Amino acid sequence: MLQAIGLTSTPRRALSPTVDDLTFEAPPGRVTALLGAPGSGKTTALRLMLELDSGRGVTYFRGRPLHRIGHPAREVGVLLGDVPGHPARTARGQLRMLCAAAGVPASRADDLLEVVGLAGLGDQRLGTLSVGMDRRLGLASALLGDPHTLVLDDPSEGLSPRERSWLHGLLRAHASEGGTVLHTTSDPKEAARTADRVVTIDDGRLVADQDVADFSRTRLRPRVAVRTPHAARLASVVRREARAVQRSVEVVAEEGNRLSVYGSSCAEIGDTAYRHGVPVHQLADETGDTGPVSASAGVGTGAGVRAVPRPASSVAISELPPPIPVRPARGPLRPVRYELRRLLGVRTTTMIMAAVLAVSVGLSVLLARSGRTPLPDLLVAWPDLLPLPPAAFGAGLLGALSFGDEFRYPALAAGRGTVPRRLGLLVAKLVVSAGVAVFLATASVLADAEILRLVYGGDLVEVPANAAPLAASWAGLAVGCAWAGLLAAGVFRLTGAGVAAVLAVPVLVVPLVQWLLSGPSARSIVGLPSRLRELAWLQWPYETDRWAMAAVRVVTQPVGVALSLSLSALICAYVFTSLRGRARW
Repeated sequence: MLQAIGLTSTPRRALSPTVDDLTFEAPPGRVTALLGAPGSGKTTALRLMLELDSGRGVTYFRGRPLHRIGHPAREVGVLLGDVPGHPARTARGQLRMLCAAAGVPASRADDLLEVVGLAGLGDQRLGTLSVGMDRRLGLASALLGDPHTLVLDDPSEGLSPRERSWLHGLLRAHASEGGTVLHTTSDPKEAARTADRVVTIDDGRLVADQDVADFSRTRLRPRVAVRTPHAARLASVVRREARAVQRSVEVVAEEGNRLSVYGSSCAEIGDTAYRHGVPVHQLADETGDTGPVSASAGVGTGAGVRAVPRPASSVAISELPPPIPVRPARGPLRPVRYELRRLLGVRTTTMIMAAVLAVSVGLSVLLARSGRTPLPDLLVAWPDLLPLPPAAFGAGLLGALSFGDEFRYPALAAGRGTVPRRLGLLVAKLVVSAGVAVFLATASVLADAEILRLVYGGDLVEVPANAAPLAASWAGLAVGCAWAGLLAAGVFRLTGAGVAAVLAVPVLVVPLVQWLLSGPSARSIVGLPSRLRELAWLQWPYETDRWAMAAVRVVTQPVGVALSLSLSALICAYVFTSLRGRARW
């Protein structure tokens, strides 16, 4: 059962709200159509139900609002617009990534591809899918978690009649299994043909909430469609003859020399046109829409109005995907698996890593020619002209893409530009980006050392005495850049903002820290570990004092202080923006 109560959108300035006090129900086991003309507020109503837009009112999914549902993907399946996926990702990769997010086995992706008719197109990239294929993949994404409720925004738009029949058959099968289906449409005849209940809205307000039989009697009327070059003359003749015999006939002038005649038949209109010498180019029986009817207008059949039944054979029942027998427990590895599949599902990550290693190797060979560059700078390929070494910048770029691609191609939420702010998702992105940064930093050092040994001989590359502190500083710099890019992209919702934050650390923050620390110091932190041991309840070995002092020296470097300040500010900004959001994952 879906219950929408008092949905009201937030109005802009002095304008009236797009959705105003909308209340209706979508019962289980039935298909409910939310009908309205374009611009009537159908999509806004769905976004209010899914808590994607701010406003008043509440929507209950089997008695609970969405933000109180612990596993939303297992309760509500959503399709709003196109599939929000990276165009370079494959259809199978998209579904497998969402399987990790929903906590279902990856094999369900292949099952759903077969159900929606895309079994042979699993390796097709999203950017090359047609409209029909995109709709099928979007429906597969909505069915991924085996949800009880389906919320779809005009799912048949742009589809062929055969694809529409298949789509509505699948929705009918979901409802026959006891599920709730709510979809929007702007075509009254489609609503009468495919739905069990029709909720009509106009200008964001409820107009009627009816069973399909009542809807057909009050909204759909038989008419005769006539096209003639003398439309005004034929209309006048038909009205005159109807008055002469005292019949209730309504003639409505349409665009393009077209008439809609209610209360007559093709034979009568044809005979009238023949008697008065009016040429007719088109003459056909149709079912016309009379426009929204208020809920209090009654459902009785008036003169000249007949009920139009929904043809049951027009929608074939399709096959549903197999149910998930066991509800998987929520674990900490679920968002990590999602992030790994998101990262490795496109070639962008591999191309960035390859470019970083190539630039790092080339710079290290050029710097070694002069003989004036220290060995640590040679191994990380960090010339004085660059604010960051290539590996650190590459780690920051990959971190910025981690959230930047989420906002550009939102796969976890239905709304464009919306990403759920959950602690598990943030921790997973931090862990994966840190691992990628350490891998990239280590690979660049090893590649630079090998190319220097190959080009200039083994005497140039030697292990320095302070290798451990240098390695810790290098790894900390790479991880700090990755996290700075990730958090900045998450706060400002742009990959470019993450890259700008990474470059701002050495360009702006480090000079400021150096200026603050340039004065003489009268105090020293020597002996800090021993003083900490006196305050601690547990006594750690004395060997750890050396490692503690090494970590303190790394952090107190200008770059370490600058990264610490930048990360602290970005974490505070991320927490502040998260508290304002309501989207869930």
